[in-house]
Amino acid sequence: MRISRWFAEHWVLGVALLVLGYLVLPIAVVAALSFNRPSNRLSYDFNEFTLDNWRDPCASSEMCDAVLRSVQIGFLATVAATVLGTLMAFALARHRFRGRSGLNVLIFLPMATPELVMGTSLLALFVSGGVPLGFWTIVVAHVMFCVSFVVVTVKARLTGMDRRLEEAAMDLYAGEWQTFRRITLPLVLPGIGAAALLAFSLSFDDFIVTNFNSGTTVTFPMYVWGAAQRGIPPQVNVIGTAMFGVALLLVLATSLARPARAGGQRPPVP
Repeated sequence: MRISRWFAEHWVLGVALLVLGYLVLPIAVVAALSFNRPSNRLSYDFNEFTLDNWRDPCASSEMCDAVLRSVQIGFLATVAATVLGTLMAFALARHRFRGRSGLNVLIFLPMATPELVMGTSLLALFVSGGVPLGFWTIVVAHVMFCVSFVVVTVKARLTGMDRRLEEAAMDLYAGEWQTFRRITLPLVLPGIGAAALLAFSLSFDDFIVTNFNSGTTVTFPMYVWGAAQRGIPPQVNVIGTAMFGVALLLVLATSLARPARAGGQRPPVP
């Protein structure tokens, strides 16, 4: 009776743990393989524990060049998409204008369009326009599909904001720019940061659109795809594990900073 009652009360937690384990399992395998010395390039079995992969993550210079190129593309695409997407989100959330409803629908088109269709369409556009394929065509392509995710993320943050805080600031004789700088921007900044991280992740990870519009430029996902046919070097797992660790640290830092800020804003208890 007690066992059945315990299962009845905790089955949701059990299902959640199973789903979490399902999501974390591939990441754990990648992390384990980053410490592996494979017997040959085509072997993915755990052969021998070693730290050599972490000591020399750039054993393959081509891989590190591809990683650096992906970081550069991701940074440029993230900056451009975040600026454009944030401005569009403010326009859609705070202003009324003709065609606003139609623009809201158009924002979702890059998110709903299959990447294969998007990649081939951009390729046809660049070729018909005589634009040479390479680094900058990848950046333009990534900005195009990242903007939509930025708009949706920042707009959701703006929609959930309490406009009375801005009205209160103006009632206290704060100007529009001062209200934006001291009230609106700090409240929206977490959403902008989340949108920027999402845009960078999408850009760094993209393969299909990049493959169509890269020319001779090789990014990290394209290098991994090519290396998979002749054996992926274990340093690839090091890069993947390191990136997951950095992302996890950023999420934890953000989660820990929120209670600290909330605690600092509480009035003193008499």
